[in-house]
Amino acid sequence: MTRIEYIARELTARKQTVTTAESCTGGLLAAELTSQAGSSAFFQRGFVTYSNQAKTEQLNVMPATLRHYGAVSEETVREMALGALVATRNDYALAITGIAGPDGGSEAKPVGTVWFGFATKQRIWAKQYRFDGDRRQIRTQAVQYALAMLEHYLKTSA
Repeated sequence: MTRIEYIARELTARKQTVTTAESCTGGLLAAELTSQAGSSAFFQRGFVTYSNQAKTEQLNVMPATLRHYGAVSEETVREMALGALVATRNDYALAITGIAGPDGGSEAKPVGTVWFGFATKQRIWAKQYRFDGDRRQIRTQAVQYALAMLEHYLKTSA
């Protein structure tokens, strides 16, 4: 069974739902979740918030957070995950923000730097990871990493 098949089966069996809040992946995580037949049982909507304005308007990310920490930061991804969870009232929210390249990186945040947020009704986790490769590879790896976070949570919270 693939990772996405496991996630689909578990969420459906538990009657739980997940939402997404994506920046650098541009909807690829939502596309992967909805690649499964019957995904409407566990996925109703996702947010593609590529710009800071979209993060603020759709997910209630505070402008001060974006100014102080930047769009690619632990603080921003936590607010993205929480904003998506609150907006949808789903059981889980997965958030991704990062620098897919080829431009946009810096010494402090090089291309391939991606922050992940995972929120439940009880807690929010955030994790940074650095991926190698071109833009397509970074985005694909980020989606798989986010799905691995959800899979791990589902396996350990059973």
